[in-house]
Amino acid sequence: MNKQFYKIIFGTLLTAVFCLPNISFATTVNFEYSAWLPYWKKASSTADILPRLATFSEVSPFSYTVKPNGAIVDTAKINEEPWKSLIASSTAKKVKVIPSILWTDKEAMHKVLRTYTMRIAHEKAIVKIVMDNKFDGIDIDYENKKAGTRKYFSYFLQELSVSLHKKNKILVCTIEPRTPLDSRFKNIPADIEYSNDYFAINAYCDRVRIMAYDQVIVDLQLNAEKGSSTPYAPVADPVWVKKVVKLANKAIKLNKIVIGVPTYGYEFRVTQNGNRLGYERLRAINHIDAALLALKLGATPTRNSAGELSFTYFSPNDIATTTTLLESEQATSSISSEKPLRIVWWSDASAIGDKVALAKSLGVRGIAVFKTDGGEDQSVWNVLK
Repeated sequence: MNKQFYKIIFGTLLTAVFCLPNISFATTVNFEYSAWLPYWKKASSTADILPRLATFSEVSPFSYTVKPNGAIVDTAKINEEPWKSLIASSTAKKVKVIPSILWTDKEAMHKVLRTYTMRIAHEKAIVKIVMDNKFDGIDIDYENKKAGTRKYFSYFLQELSVSLHKKNKILVCTIEPRTPLDSRFKNIPADIEYSNDYFAINAYCDRVRIMAYDQVIVDLQLNAEKGSSTPYAPVADPVWVKKVVKLANKAIKLNKIVIGVPTYGYEFRVTQNGNRLGYERLRAINHIDAALLALKLGATPTRNSAGELSFTYFSPNDIATTTTLLESEQATSSISSEKPLRIVWWSDASAIGDKVALAKSLGVRGIAVFKTDGGEDQSVWNVLK
């Protein structure tokens, strides 16, 4: 075991103006940190962040979900402990509380948002939640939408922003990352459609949190450059993150953009078929669990080409599978179709520090950490300041 690995182990124990912004990369003066706190780890998540609230401008309990009819569900039970203590402490320290609403049912979103009466009812329910709980605003995290829902989602954001701004509340919009087409495709399709209208999002959202993670193999250019001799499946390579931000900034102002930064990673089973690698995602993994697995296996995590940590191993029980989650035109000599390789790849404090430095250099508003739940690299608290 090298010294670096032991360090890893012990380190663990307002409606806006609708306009086209100019691209400029300058250091942000008032750089902001925000964090998502998952309801499924609410005890460790709140315990993790309470002593460090002064670091943050905003905290977002990852709390609400939505029924198929648009009714909102308080999945986290936000009025119970430990949320009550978090909200009280945040208010006392002037840290904004902006809970998230997560919705991923594309069919239900399309139906509710395109039906005027249902959309208005949904908006009123959101405003009521914000006002009844004295939140500073709401974070709309509506993922997996159809392209055909785009204009209805824009109507929704416009109407909701007017209602919230009348009450001096903040509208945060969390959106998927968009990879430049020439990095995503060898031959760019002629009929590309997106589910988010970036110009509308710029107009109506006060903050725009871009989920700049789960890159894996989406960037063909980087796959070719960095995956020619070893597997390449990053959570978020800074080179890719920069591409995502520059593309978003063609429509969204830098002072609204917040870069989502991961604290986790994945374990993959990797198989090879000719010049293609297949990545079967086995599980998400936190820093502490990845470090302990490496210790158990006698593996040494190394800093990879994306600036994150990774290690590989062969599992004696693995067999090649015909179904893989992802395929990339990468090839290595260490993998065969009969002998899959396992790779564990994750984001530690150093990788997070790279994203903070990048965000500051790009001049964006700040970063949003996903997620703080006690499983992240505890050295990150020396980075987020």
